[in-house]
Amino acid sequence: MRSIPKPLVMANQYTIIISVVIALMTQSAWVLLIPLIANLSSLLIGFHPILAIVKRFLTKPTNQYIQEDYAQLRFNQWLAVGFLLTASVSFLLDWSILFNVATIMVGIAALIATLGFCIGCFIRFQYQQWSYRRKNS
Repeated sequence: MRSIPKPLVMANQYTIIISVVIALMTQSAWVLLIPLIANLSSLLIGFHPILAIVKRFLTKPTNQYIQEDYAQLRFNQWLAVGFLLTASVSFLLDWSILFNVATIMVGIAALIATLGFCIGCFIRFQYQQWSYRRKNS
């Protein structure tokens, strides 16, 4: 089973949180491009530049850290990319309400994930349960 060390996952979440705070304080979406491009790069070509940097600072081999499920993380990345892209496009179109809503939603999701509850995991689990019930009925 493919997995990712938890410190790398946390680094990505903190990058999103910090970018969201800065974007909301400055009412500018440019800083959101950092996690947007990094996560989109990870999804499309398999390279996450932020995690590549953070990985160099890990003190133990990656397999000695608590591991997070790769498939679940990809699902969460797609959600984060969707909200970050929505926020960025809304900013360019000068749709401030949608910009703020999308930015706050991705920020809250990342913050709650750092506290131990994964909203994306819950959504994916509910979808899988619904698919299973639908298939077997």
